[in-house]
Amino acid sequence: MTTVESAGKLSGAGAGILDREHTVARAGFNRWLVPPAALCIHLCIGMAYGFSVFWLPLSRSIGITQSKACPDISLWQELFTTTCDWKVASLGWMYTLFFVLLGVSAAIWGGWLERAGPRKAGFVAALCWGGGLLIGAFGIYVHQLWIMWLGAGVIGGVGLGLGYISPVSTLIKWFPDRRGMATGMAIMGFGGGAMIGAPLANLLINYFKSATDVGVWQTFVVMGVIYFVFMTIGAFAYRVTPPGWQPDGWTPPSEKKSMITEHHVHLNNAHKTPQFWLIWWVLCLNVSAGIGVIGMASPMLQEIFAGKLIGHPELTFSQLSVEQKASIAAIAAGFAGLLSLFNIGGRFFWASMSDLMGRKNTYYTFFILGIVLYALAPTFAAMGSKLLFVLGFGIILSMYGGGFATVPAYLADMFGTQFVGAIHGRLLTAWSTAGIIGPVVVNYIREFQLAAGVPRDQLYNTTMYILCAMLIAGLICNYLIKPVDPKWNMSSEEVARLQAASAKSEASIQHGSFGIGKGGLDARAAMFWAFVGVPLAWGVWKTLESAVKIF
Repeated sequence: MTTVESAGKLSGAGAGILDREHTVARAGFNRWLVPPAALCIHLCIGMAYGFSVFWLPLSRSIGITQSKACPDISLWQELFTTTCDWKVASLGWMYTLFFVLLGVSAAIWGGWLERAGPRKAGFVAALCWGGGLLIGAFGIYVHQLWIMWLGAGVIGGVGLGLGYISPVSTLIKWFPDRRGMATGMAIMGFGGGAMIGAPLANLLINYFKSATDVGVWQTFVVMGVIYFVFMTIGAFAYRVTPPGWQPDGWTPPSEKKSMITEHHVHLNNAHKTPQFWLIWWVLCLNVSAGIGVIGMASPMLQEIFAGKLIGHPELTFSQLSVEQKASIAAIAAGFAGLLSLFNIGGRFFWASMSDLMGRKNTYYTFFILGIVLYALAPTFAAMGSKLLFVLGFGIILSMYGGGFATVPAYLADMFGTQFVGAIHGRLLTAWSTAGIIGPVVVNYIREFQLAAGVPRDQLYNTTMYILCAMLIAGLICNYLIKPVDPKWNMSSEEVARLQAASAKSEASIQHGSFGIGKGGLDARAAMFWAFVGVPLAWGVWKTLESAVKIF
């Protein structure tokens, strides 16, 4: 038995309320309660994107006012030292742990999630993410980097993977008429988590810091508790559809016209098809291009525009004073925040558009428009147009987010809905791979260009053309995607057997009486949306406050 399965059994021991059969929706249930439940989880785990807010204070957790550096210390020694401050580069390994563990845990436990149901998976994710932060807080308190990596990085990373995929299959089954929009609403939260979490973390650090403490371990504790509560609310609000349910008056689209299959492919067979690996590469190449830009957004804007950001267009980056560099760094932070807004908006916009355009055409748009914008980026920089540069990269980041939000619906179109959550979990290894490829391409080419004496405002030109080549490869992979060979489809008898466990709950369901095919939010759903919408609106406001400084 795996660790997560054991945790799931323990969390459900003596309390069947976590079991899948106890989450089958009853008559009168409003399907619009499911997306905010997913957002409760995704807005919490999305803070993984905002962890850089902790690096500078943690890098002086012993020295307090300035870092107590040990220049010759190795990474291995850093894991156990109690007398030297940690390097920012060593703390940054947390990102690698997050996104590798996210992909690996989603792939390993995706099948368990389909059997256990979203409530149990969501609750285990809450235990891992919230508990991981508490263990990480202990690691900071005793100044042991390995404990922080194990808690927040490894255990928290498992929580990221389970939390990320927990709503996918459920949402697609509740919204067969709007698959893209439904997954876009949830996955939008993962992009938005840092917008809420980063300013919240700053507020808490400033509250807890003192003459003898930088205030980070206390912040980890508070945020761990808040996230556990929010994620548990989300997990317990999940409901799954009764077998055979579909919205009132909805007719499935024609398979020949829409490339949306009426059949199901078993989890054990999906990865044997060329479609799985083509979609894997489509996601990997789209994400590799975007994630490299996210990681370098701040220095890129500073080095390309330099003095233009503060009204001194004649000054290059190397000619700026320390104070001027600090000023443009603050402006560049606003650029990074603005990109996160495009990232979030793109997740909902493009995923919703994919319901109208079709998934394949949506990815064609990502790749063709992306190639054009990456190719034009050096021209925008040479023109000195901040507006065109920021807008171009904003659209690129919207398509980066849109790629994440659209891919679950693409998988459902290809492989059916029976195992889509688990198949999506395995596909997320493409994200783990992209998390290595993208930053390596951007960072190492930049270092190579610097060593070759290329001016800082032209450092990224070659990079943009290489990213164009990656998108061309993605475009070809997308072109090659065709419907799955019927030999991989499960028989109707196999599907019926798999659904038998849930079927015993079906007798208590009155089909068609859910009040969910008739449109609109009821009061309960509206209140739940406000519960997740208010913190998200606060995060957007804080981001816009800093982004306006660019112009």
